[in-house]
Formats: sequence, structure tokens, C-alpha cells
Amino acid sequence: MESLCVILDIGGVLEITPSTGWLHEWDERLGLPPGSVDQRLDDVWQAGAVGTISETEARAQVGARLDLDAMQVESFMADLWAEYLGTPNVELIEYVRGLRSRCRLGILSNSFVGARELETAMYQFDELVEQIIYSHEIGVCKPDPRAFEMTCARLEVRAADCLFIDDYDVNIDAARAAGMQAHLFEGNEQTITRIAAHLDGAASH
Repeated sequence: MESLCVILDIGGVLEITPSTGWLHEWDERLGLPPGSVDQRLDDVWQAGAVGTISETEARAQVGARLDLDAMQVESFMADLWAEYLGTPNVELIEYVRGLRSRCRLGILSNSFVGARELETAMYQFDELVEQIIYSHEIGVCKPDPRAFEMTCARLEVRAADCLFIDDYDVNIDAARAAGMQAHLFEGNEQTITRIAAHLDGAASH
């Protein structure tokens, strides 16, 4: 029983993260065509997701590419993190908190430099699970198979004993390809039922 494991995504699962429209607002604020801010920062987002730049360097790039002063950069980053962090999915978090004695628990999240510090401060995910694997710290993003391999290694579990919860089909498919069981998050009730089935040894599909 000790080897059973549940691994969860953060954004869209443990955090409720609806689009706030902040990038569109910055396009308008800067008088740029729709999508311009996102396009100008595309490689910054990618670099931040795999940790090849620091958060300080990311901030510097935001300022340089959008011609923002220091206060505007702070405002921009605050908007970024407001959407990124969302609000806690309290029901699911509380359910997972009650699983500590029943299975191994981990998080695998595509992230951005600075996420660990902010999410720890807001949500204490480090107290919820045994291992948090962030893409910006391991250098690869889901659905790269290495992300799932590294997660199993950190948790010292077999892929076959893991149930992975995510809100994107492509990551669910990748987890299954890596040998895990996987569940597409579409709501708390179905997800809690699926986790319970996994832990009771009656996992389906």
C-alpha cells in the first residue's frame, strides 16, 4: 500500500486559474495590436518555464522588450502572478491533505521561475505533498517523458503505481505513455472518486 502514489498538477487543478485577460489589457495599455505583448515575450516565457533564465532576468527582459519603467514592470509581474496563482481549490486540497497516511503524494507542474517561493507562501504546497517537481527546476516541461520519469525517481515509486491528475489531455496522454494511470481533471467530485478508486485498488481505465 505504501507504494501507491498520487501526483497532481497545480494550475487548473489545485489552483483555480481562469483567464484574467491581463495580457490583452497590457496590449491596450501600451497601444499595441492584440497578441503583441505575448509574442514579444514568447521566448522569455519558454526560458522561464525551463529555468534557463532567472526571475530577475525575466523581469529585465519584460522591461526592455516592452519599454517599461521599474514600477510598470512590477505592475506587469503582479498581473502575471495574479492569474498564475489564481485561488485555492480548497475542496481538493483538503481531500489530498487527508491522504498522507494512505499513499505517496507529489506535484508535477509546468511552472515559471519564482513559482515555488510564491506558491509556498500562498498555499504551503510543500506541506501538502512530499515532493514538488517544477519544470523550471528540472529543465523540462510536460508532456516531455523525462518530467514523469524524474517525478517517479524523486518520489521513489514505480510509474505503474502512480495516478496522475492534470487538466490537459496532452499531459494525460504523456503520463499514460510513461506507464502511469492518469485522470483528466474536469471537477472535484469525479477526481476525488478516481483517486479513491486508485487507492482502493479498484482503478479503472
